[in-house]
Amino acid sequence: MTDTTTKATARRGPGGAVRWDTAVGALFVVLLLCSFSFVDNFGNALNVSFLIGNTLPIALIALPMTLLVVSGEVDLSVGSTAGLSGAVMGALWNEGMSIETIIPLCLLLGVVCGLINGLLVTRLGLPSLAVTIGTMAAYRGIAQIILGSDSVTDFPSQYLDFGAGRIGDTFIPYAALPFLVLLAIAVVVLHATPVGRSLFAIGASEEAARFAGIRVKRLKLSMFVTTGLLSALTGVFWALHYASARYDNATGLELSVIAAVLLGGIDFDGGKGTLGGAIAGVFLLGTLQNVMSLLNVSAQSQIVVTGVLLVVSVLAPRVGRQIAQSRARRKATAVPLRPPAATS
Repeated sequence: MTDTTTKATARRGPGGAVRWDTAVGALFVVLLLCSFSFVDNFGNALNVSFLIGNTLPIALIALPMTLLVVSGEVDLSVGSTAGLSGAVMGALWNEGMSIETIIPLCLLLGVVCGLINGLLVTRLGLPSLAVTIGTMAAYRGIAQIILGSDSVTDFPSQYLDFGAGRIGDTFIPYAALPFLVLLAIAVVVLHATPVGRSLFAIGASEEAARFAGIRVKRLKLSMFVTTGLLSALTGVFWALHYASARYDNATGLELSVIAAVLLGGIDFDGGKGTLGGAIAGVFLLGTLQNVMSLLNVSAQSQIVVTGVLLVVSVLAPRVGRQIAQSRARRKATAVPLRPPAATS
């Protein structure tokens, strides 16, 4: 059995029976069915709309984060970038600038934040985990300097309605429509273009990808920039959805994003996973948090659950791969018993 066959078997999970992302999707469906059946008020349109709206910030950042983790990198500054974007949005609004001018400037700021992260990682060779822990603190500090302890709430009503409103009497938020467009683009890029194949190749073996002619540094840099851009967009959406721009907006969002992405089967070492699994992980986590809120579970307990899921999402696939690889090696090295040769 070749090494490629062993890896393919490992991706299917323990025993080679079920893929991890498929299992997460099935678990999400089971959670939905149980919640609709047994949790009071879960199924009304207003609560489902709240669930989707509250999950969208995680889902938006999960799109580029999935591509970034597939390539073997990570960005822990996404929550701080979103908070900085919201703080700049509030400060510029207080200065009398129009919202139509502010939003593009916030998105440009996200590009700059992502570019800084990407240059430090790709040009200086620094580990992305360490770099983005540093910029996570730096961007949050800058946001506090810009806006201080102020809270800006008087944004134009049409934008607030878009951020928090829903389409007619349905449960679908307005903001879900652009998210679906971005999701479709991300799925095509990761699973149906040379860019996606290159990201998987980089995550599997950066050296081999470089020898294959892939522009590793340039591609990783573009992923950091895209992550910064969508983090800033999330910061704008956060301020409009919750009708408040503060320097501490989206605090802890990075933990939820990473937990959801890894829960969806994206390998933290890179090279494995699907965007469908990542989004299933996002909405599984979002639904679980919504159910816990309806059951009056404390915020601290919800954080504990998120942390436990993060550990499980990293540990379980690794254990499954080790079991599958061990079985594959035993099968490959097993020597069948032969009957003794007849003697004359």
